[in-house]
Amino acid sequence: MIILGLILLLIGWLASISILTTIGIILIVIGVVLWILGATGRAVGGRKYWY
Repeated sequence: MIILGLILLLIGWLASISILTTIGIILIVIGVVLWILGATGRAVGGRKYWY
């Protein structure tokens, strides 16, 4: 999710498409939050593991 957010952010910034930039920033923030929660061992969505 973080990588997709970075790609959309760069495309939106280079092509001057503000909606892609906004979606990219949102995906990066959500991805970082989920990554931090997962790294601390906290259950995300009721599941402690992805499988």
